[in-house]
Amino acid sequence: MKIIKKILILALSGIGDALMFTPTLDKIKAEYPHSSIDVLVMFKGAGEIYSNLPEISNVIYFDFMKSGIMKSIYFVNTLRKYKYDISINVYPSNRKEYNIISFLIGANKRLGVKYIRKYFVNLGFLNNVKVNESDANHNVETNFELFSALSNNNNISIPSLKLQLNKNYLSFADNFFNEHNINADDIVVGFHSGCSKLKNHINRRWDSEKFAELGILLHNNYNCKILLFGSGDEIELNKKIKSIISSDDVIIIKSDLLLESISIMKRCNLFVTNDSSLMHFAGALKLNTIPIIGPTNINYIYPWQTNYKVATINLDCSPCFFYSPTPLICHRDDIKYKCMKEITPDLVFKLANGFLV
Repeated sequence: MKIIKKILILALSGIGDALMFTPTLDKIKAEYPHSSIDVLVMFKGAGEIYSNLPEISNVIYFDFMKSGIMKSIYFVNTLRKYKYDISINVYPSNRKEYNIISFLIGANKRLGVKYIRKYFVNLGFLNNVKVNESDANHNVETNFELFSALSNNNNISIPSLKLQLNKNYLSFADNFFNEHNINADDIVVGFHSGCSKLKNHINRRWDSEKFAELGILLHNNYNCKILLFGSGDEIELNKKIKSIISSDDVIIIKSDLLLESISIMKRCNLFVTNDSSLMHFAGALKLNTIPIIGPTNINYIYPWQTNYKVATINLDCSPCFFYSPTPLICHRDDIKYKCMKEITPDLVFKLANGFLV
């Protein structure tokens, strides 16, 4: 039997997707305790997650989207020298580019998912160990099936998401709480009003005005502190929410490091979020969570192994977004993205009461 010396995880598709692979990573390391496990990431937040996990030997960062074809091919060829025995495309990664990268790296076993949609056009057959996609499964479960295909072990329970917050991150959070007079008996609610904008996913965002209306309801009824999370263009969304609520109890979280923000998130009694990576961090932190879900298949992405209540209006046309490279498109003739636009602050507030009363 060939000894497995080196394994490469291709966690290229996103930060939340990288986090949802961590239960599988845990079992891979247990199955191959003497193997070196590297991870290739394209988003620095994903690199933060894995660089703090003891199972990982090396985090390799490369931005394929900004580097162009020739630089990307050259970089991928440099990885061949490591002679990986196994490469694993984290689910979901239904793009031909990811399958080509895995193929060019040259591992003997190349694990991937046989997607229901656009499998052949995205060259999924370049993987030689495959599991079937199911629209009934959570991302974590599909990732875990990759481990089962590798180990032939189907009788292991799936653990929680793995997230390590070191003392520097926790110290950052403590300093934040002291600076903003957040005490042990305060009710703290976190909001994440953003999400990825790639492939038209910006339409999965609930209106910032509605987040603000919800914030007013929560503040008036529970005298709570409201923490606004996000980065990049999401900072402007948070400024708008804060200006509408108009209270010193509304605080915008500012940090250059994702896991510093996550360390602050840990304090939340409730987290209200769009379908985003922070929704999955809420699951990892075991927070009471209200995900606001419109077009996405809830089976794929509900917060893993934590208490949650989904804010949705359950339209007949939902879900309409499944894993393929096709951008998010609404085909309704009346109200585009009605599934998001008609979720009201009152609906979300009633769900919040179930966690805060």
